[in-house]
Amino acid sequence: MIRYIRRAAAFCLLLLIALLLNASRIQIFKAQDYEDNPANRRKTIARYDQPRGNLLVDGKPVTGSRDTGEGLRYERTYPHGPLYAPVTGYASQTYGTTLLENAEDDVLSGTDPLLAPFPFWNEITREQQPGGDVRTTIKAAVQQAAYGGLGGKKGAVAAIEPKTGKILALASTPSYDPERLSGTGSAVGDAWTNLNASKSQPMLNRALKQTYPPGSTFKVVTAAAALDNGEVSDIDAPTDSPAPYTLPDTRTQLPNEASGCKNATLRYAFQVSCNTVFAKLGNDVGLDGMVGASEGFGFNDDDLTVPSRVVKSNFDTEMNASQVALSSIGQFDTTATPLQMAMVSAAVANGGEVKKPYLVDKITDSGGDTVSTTGDRTLHRAMESDTASKLQQMMVGVVTKGTGTNAAIPGAEVGGKTGTAQHGVDNKGTPYAWFLSWARADGADDPAVAVAVVVEDASANRADISGGGSAAPIARAVMRAALGG
Repeated sequence: MIRYIRRAAAFCLLLLIALLLNASRIQIFKAQDYEDNPANRRKTIARYDQPRGNLLVDGKPVTGSRDTGEGLRYERTYPHGPLYAPVTGYASQTYGTTLLENAEDDVLSGTDPLLAPFPFWNEITREQQPGGDVRTTIKAAVQQAAYGGLGGKKGAVAAIEPKTGKILALASTPSYDPERLSGTGSAVGDAWTNLNASKSQPMLNRALKQTYPPGSTFKVVTAAAALDNGEVSDIDAPTDSPAPYTLPDTRTQLPNEASGCKNATLRYAFQVSCNTVFAKLGNDVGLDGMVGASEGFGFNDDDLTVPSRVVKSNFDTEMNASQVALSSIGQFDTTATPLQMAMVSAAVANGGEVKKPYLVDKITDSGGDTVSTTGDRTLHRAMESDTASKLQQMMVGVVTKGTGTNAAIPGAEVGGKTGTAQHGVDNKGTPYAWFLSWARADGADDPAVAVAVVVEDASANRADISGGGSAAPIARAVMRAALGG
């Protein structure tokens, strides 16, 4: 009898060991799989069981949380929704997260290990910390000037501090209120359907996610390439440029909107935006030189994040000579985001260095203690410092006596470049009006801001007057705000 009892006891011990091993397997090795299973609502309930951390502008929250008393307790609120939507994105219980709400989701939801009191605390306890706050680089006055300047027209503004890469404004219009998407239920579903069906695409972040032909504003890049490659050494010497210019290997003649472009100096050609001079210079520099110059400014970079991902700006790497010439005046397949063109302007203002643009200044925990900061970082050297100095002179000339006089600001040195990009079948679409600029207060060592403005539905009769008339006043308002005026 004792023998049978021992066998039964041994069998029970084996069952107990197997049970413990299986429990350990589930708790240690399979826990994450069960936690991530879509059928497990505990993680979702826990996620919304506490207020979300906030996104801050000038130290003040531009987001909030509302206690609904429901199963998914806290919903996101946006006190200034449309104004900051291109920065914040949305945090929706139904549709997920976008932009900074997405890029910094771990911090805002309290799951980032940076917020834990000790290393590996979250992994051991599986606790969710109170949400941290994300302090952005956005300046409220600059953002308001950008958004208000666009006035509801289709378009975008990007503004950067040239010396650091801090993004001071990202505006995109028409905009939308992210709070309409925060919760659950039929109202949220209807809002989602209506926003996505709208022809004006209010949820499209035109500053980061939309590319446009840059038109004559790309002549900044072409001028830098011509100077760095030795095609031009003296910006006040005549260029060997016919007007009109016959595109290489074709019978197509490229005209000018401005007069006096035949053999014009680089300074004058830039000031009045001669297509013929810059198309020829681009062809003289050649494909490899133009590709190298454009990539030095950030074109063809598919990995740029701010920390939200920025879509790639394009300069083709395989073209014939006539296509190179057209690309050099911002046409053919050349496309750019407003942020990319702000980087072009910032590179000129910063002596040729392209700083990595960024939106997050620092991250703090729920107690206000800093857990991480973002420092400035150089991405590329776009041009030699002497070339940047010459381009600064040329951009100032555009504002003082060229096509960009509408951007002038008393008490500040302002450089600019107008442009208009044709688009649509046979270029029948309303041209896009562009303006690039930078501004330095009198007596200041460094420019305070570099700006790119694009207006999709501007009225235009000729190329560069469109940028000067429609986009330059918006840029001026943004620069004045950045200068504190």
